Amino acid sequence: MGEKVSIEKIEVSAYTVPTDSPESDGTLRWDSTTMVLVEAAGGGERGIGYTYGDVSVGKFVESKLAEAVRGEDAMSPPAAWSAMQGAIRNAGRQGVGAMAVSAVDIALWDLKARLLGVPLADALPRFHDAVPIYGSGGFTSYTLDRLREQLGGWVSEGIPRVKMKVGREPERDPERVGAVREAIGEETELMVDANGAYTRKQALYWAQAFAEDGITYLEEPVSSEDREGLRLLRDRGPGGLAIAAGEYEWTLHELNDLSGCVDILQADVTRCAGITNLLRVDGICKGRQIPFSAHCAPAISAHACCAVESLIHLEYFHDHVRVESMLFDGVLQPEEGGLLRPDASRPGLGLELKRSDAGQYAA
Repeated sequence: MGEKVSIEKIEVSAYTVPTDSPESDGTLRWDSTTMVLVEAAGGGERGIGYTYGDVSVGKFVESKLAEAVRGEDAMSPPAAWSAMQGAIRNAGRQGVGAMAVSAVDIALWDLKARLLGVPLADALPRFHDAVPIYGSGGFTSYTLDRLREQLGGWVSEGIPRVKMKVGREPERDPERVGAVREAIGEETELMVDANGAYTRKQALYWAQAFAEDGITYLEEPVSSEDREGLRLLRDRGPGGLAIAAGEYEWTLHELNDLSGCVDILQADVTRCAGITNLLRVDGICKGRQIPFSAHCAPAISAHACCAVESLIHLEYFHDHVRVESMLFDGVLQPEEGGLLRPDASRPGLGLELKRSDAGQYAA
């Protein structure tokens, strides 16, 4: 057994970056994105992890998690993860607690990989050399021209699948979908996300309409909390249209419960208690014989998802791609065919914070 490398300290910062234009989906509007960044030091190296949430997540890390992991072995992130779970038992493991654990856990995995001098993907039980991505944005606030430009742009860059938001004004969606299809061509896979905007009967109606338009994937047609509604859509929806959900689940119990209601299970590595827990989601998918689709944070997820056998694709989300590129050096760029491939020449996540650039967005 190798010599223990103690986790020496945890440092937290947060950055709020305005969106490049007002954005909305079927149920929410926003004009900025906040990244809560965790840096974990030990053995002369520094690992980074982050989540997207309120600045209060950083306070949670400082008050409940920093001391819980200090002195733990940096070469054993799951042991530190277990210590964090114990530390927050009475503070709450869902919501802010899960995001805080996620950010620290990711930083510890990054630290371990840097100590080993290998890409994070190679410090994990790797199944894949690279992960397929889909371009994601197409916000309901966009004009038709902006929709065409964004989704068509991803296709011109070689990404063969794209996703757009629907459901805020359903009567406008046929025109919006038509504009996108014109821009991306008939061969590109088109996916839609309603963010829980529909009632069950509305969702059944639109599922059929979307299938007739050649759409293959409908995310959160009803709220993820409506398990019965999701099962209804999965079982009675048109063939060829997969029902997906999972980005808002915090625990393995919730994800396991949801897996019995969908065709494709999602999870977000920055929300579901980090890489340690994300690897276990693969077991849920393998047991259910359903595929896994990763939600957002592509700079982290590209490495983590190399270790998820059931993976079919990763969301290359406009906001997160933009923020990660603004705050970090070493962000991965898509390859032809729509793949993100971890850089074999850079240890850990391969990311370095651009501190001078990031400072202007400090929250």
